Amino acid sequence: MTSSAPTVALVGATGAAGSTVLRVLEDRRFPLRELRTLASPRSVGSTVTFRGEELPVAVVEASRLHGCDIVFFAAGSATSKEYAPLVAAGGGVAVDKSSYFRMDPAVPLVVPEVNGERVREHRGIIANPNCVAIPLAVALAPLHRAFGLRHLTVATYQAASGAGRNLVAELAVQEQDDAAGRVPSNDFYPHVLHRNVIPGGWRMYGDDTEEEVKVTQEVRRLLELPELGVGITTVRVPVAVAHAAAVWVELETDADPATARRILESAPGVRVLDDPATQAYPTPREVAGSDEVHIGRIRRDPSREHGLALFVVADNLRKGAATNAVQVAELVLEGRR
Repeated sequence: MTSSAPTVALVGATGAAGSTVLRVLEDRRFPLRELRTLASPRSVGSTVTFRGEELPVAVVEASRLHGCDIVFFAAGSATSKEYAPLVAAGGGVAVDKSSYFRMDPAVPLVVPEVNGERVREHRGIIANPNCVAIPLAVALAPLHRAFGLRHLTVATYQAASGAGRNLVAELAVQEQDDAAGRVPSNDFYPHVLHRNVIPGGWRMYGDDTEEEVKVTQEVRRLLELPELGVGITTVRVPVAVAHAAAVWVELETDADPATARRILESAPGVRVLDDPATQAYPTPREVAGSDEVHIGRIRRDPSREHGLALFVVADNLRKGAATNAVQVAELVLEGRR
């Protein structure tokens, strides 16, 4: 990798995840010598807007990744499996937003605020964690460092955009149908999401959803707690953007809520809004568009020894995905200076 501004490629440039990467690159003024926007053959002929210019979208293929310093993968596991090793073999760095490499012990799984030093261990591929695991790790790492983390219980409230543009569009149609007196229907998701909450929609692994398995495994890896007890139920809710989670932790040592609040207020990437008496706490509506992890409702959990409860909200498209990936790439650039 050269010391000048990097040549960057974005694979999956036309999808929801890829378009958010473009916005974050622009927002953060990421240095670029060249940006190659790539996607599947069905996107050929389309363009994407970046820094006021219309960029043509080309089909992803090995020749178009040659000479790239950093490649963001936002196109699914099959594409990452095929092309990320080619980027690494060519001397570039693949920042992969799919789940394919996340549990590979040879590939660092990185959240900069939690374990950014792991970037130095990369061999050409860095995995971006799940959109729930990222904000949970950002919220939990400061508490774990201060008090030790013994057990974690989570109930999620996950936005439609986590399942992609199709569910967001389907939810909008369902809302319109309901307002017009028509019975909403569902084609993309197993149940109508409008006016509903759905504790499924992911593939099942035994009694657990794929999402529950991913979050459990990835939080353990990010916090370096392979034996951490985790109980989690993932739920899809009729919100467009921003995932929320009710979180209960059992700590190794006692922590009063005021101390925990001060620690979280000083933690990187965290914004605390916690005054329930005035109805001040984070909600998806206000958090959408933010790059921080928002935390409120910090209080004791009397059902567990050294127990705390908190409410965590983050934009799943930004900090839960694109922003984290761009932050990882920024660490890669810092390491080469």
